[in-house]
Amino acid sequence: MSETKDDRFAADLALYLFARFALVAVIVAVLVLVRVPLPVALVVGMVVGFPLGLLLFRKLNARVTRGLAVRGERRKAERERLRAELRGDRAGGNGEAS
Repeated sequence: MSETKDDRFAADLALYLFARFALVAVIVAVLVLVRVPLPVALVVGMVVGFPLGLLLFRKLNARVTRGLAVRGERRKAERERLRAELRGDRAGGNGEAS
């Protein structure tokens, strides 16, 4: 089940990144069509496109943020488990006694 959630997170993240970059590309293309020099169009596209992407793709951003939070909690729990194991605090262990 966690693999499905990880796959979903990866898909959400890829879609979100693609959508944000596509938005910047559309803004740059429009500016180039109205004869704005390419370097200026790129800078304006990034300055306008990235914040605009936060507003336009709010739901996708929320899904990615939730996925990052879940991953962070999972990593924190795993790190704590490993630290406890290194300290020898493992309760109900797997029979590692010699």
